[in-house]
Amino acid sequence: MDDRQQSGSGRPPGTWRRIAECAAPFRSRLIGFFFLVLLESALIVLPAVLTQRIVDEGVLRHDKGRIIELVVQLVALATVTAGVAFLERRLAVSIGEGMTLNLRQRAFSHVQRMPVSFFTRVPTGSLVARLDSDVLGAQRAFTATASTLLSNLVAVVAVAVTMVLLSWQITVLAAVMVPACLLPARVLNRRMRKLNRRQLTDNAALVTFMTERFSSQGAVLTKLYGWPEGEAQRFERYGRRLRDAGVQLTVTNAMLALTVSWLATMGTAAVYLGGGLLAVDGGITVGALMAVVTLMARLYGPITSLSQARADVTAAVVSFERIFEVLDLVPDIRNSPTAVELPPEGTSITFENVRFRHQTSPGSTLGTLDKEAPVGAAERDILQGVDLHVEAGRTLAVVGPSGAGKSTLVNLVCRLYDPVSGTVRIGRHDLRTVTQESIREALGVVAQDSHFFHDTLRANLTYALPDATDEACERACREAMVWDAVQRLPEGLDTVVGEGGHHLSGGERQRLAIARLLLKNPRIVLLDEATAHLDSESEERVQQALARALHGRTALIVAHRLSTVRGADRILVLRDGSVAESGSHEELLAADGLYASLYRTQFGDMAAETGGVVGVTA
Repeated sequence: MDDRQQSGSGRPPGTWRRIAECAAPFRSRLIGFFFLVLLESALIVLPAVLTQRIVDEGVLRHDKGRIIELVVQLVALATVTAGVAFLERRLAVSIGEGMTLNLRQRAFSHVQRMPVSFFTRVPTGSLVARLDSDVLGAQRAFTATASTLLSNLVAVVAVAVTMVLLSWQITVLAAVMVPACLLPARVLNRRMRKLNRRQLTDNAALVTFMTERFSSQGAVLTKLYGWPEGEAQRFERYGRRLRDAGVQLTVTNAMLALTVSWLATMGTAAVYLGGGLLAVDGGITVGALMAVVTLMARLYGPITSLSQARADVTAAVVSFERIFEVLDLVPDIRNSPTAVELPPEGTSITFENVRFRHQTSPGSTLGTLDKEAPVGAAERDILQGVDLHVEAGRTLAVVGPSGAGKSTLVNLVCRLYDPVSGTVRIGRHDLRTVTQESIREALGVVAQDSHFFHDTLRANLTYALPDATDEACERACREAMVWDAVQRLPEGLDTVVGEGGHHLSGGERQRLAIARLLLKNPRIVLLDEATAHLDSESEERVQQALARALHGRTALIVAHRLSTVRGADRILVLRDGSVAESGSHEELLAADGLYASLYRTQFGDMAAETGGVVGVTA
């Protein structure tokens, strides 16, 4: 059975095996950790034995020297126990933090391999919560739960054996209460599991809500269209659900602890009664009675902790399961086992009868995160049998009404998606037969809304070429006609540009995106509505920068503003996912088809009739 299938108990059958695999890199430290836990647990009975000897051999015999000798041994024992406990905690933290790092790295790397469609379906906050709260929950399995569970198990055995040696009669009396202490854990464990999962889910929902509102774009939308009272009320609803789950979880934990503690007190009272009567009759020494009573606390304490540890283990396993759900996701777009590197000489772009629609394949979605259509659901065809060819070193422009499928062409060349049928080639190679890394190396993209991280301008530029020097950055910025703007920034290249680059104007962001492209120096350039939101002056400067970026490179330009594409070698017109027209600017105007209609809509009848130049050509 696959690990992702649910067993009858509701838990994937391979969870424990996979947890063991996560712990495998720390095998040597785990051995040392378990040895220290065993040693600490074994030492737990010695103070009670020393207490018995202090009373029987020292106090009752009025031997002061013996009392001093045994008290010194007790102090030495306490010192050794503290040292062992410290080393044990240190190893536990080392193992837990190491596993946390490994899990986060694995999950982060795996999520990065997921296709763009995954990120459009899954709320960012929920995904971040999986890599944060759930990983920390899994970490607690080793920093606290494992050591508590093991030490208490060994302690119970050691205490029970010592008690039998001191007085088997009292031990039998104490053992009667043990099943009663374990019963509440069995009853409440299932409720604890449900509450733990609910708390994690509600926390993810709250994080998602805050992430969306605290992003720069979300904050702007909230300011323009939101109303503070409504946002506060929605936040309160999310927070109230999380609060209620936390309260119920805490109350259930407290109910478990208090019930077991009350039962332990009843057991201790029974031991006092039976042991006291036995001591009066001479069946046990006073020192032995005191030792047994001391050990009783050492017995019921671990039993109480074991009852709670089961709930802690349940919570940790839930966290592991939620992390494994992410690691089990299967990317729709991945390298073929026989994938090769895209050769440098291949720069032409070819579409052969390409059809495309968005669809969700089994294994690529996560039901607890994905709020969209179920697996297998598909939308209408966005592209319907598209054929096109861009020769090496030439420029093809793609225009058409909104929703015609223009941007989808760029996404397919980048292999952000795969076609449902047909073939996309760079050079002679089907993109599904070459590595994604070599595709990214060959391409440079400027999108409609070029994204910048909340980091320095230098970090954003060199994201395309990590080892680029400041001189190379300056050269790229000069070629993109944005260096003057960079020099005006408070810290130049060291200026933090804000989330999404919001400290920059729209024209500056686009020209800096072109500088980033020039710094990478790709063989193929893809422009997706690169001048869509610019004013005339900004568009003119961006067009001049683009002319340098396109020089000598194969280019695919997607545009709505036809002034951007007039100088292309060939223009292709899309309508409803199919090629409606193809030709040069003059040929398409003369044909008086869809292109001419779009041109008249944008620039007026006179411009179409005269073929006049509007804007700056690419």
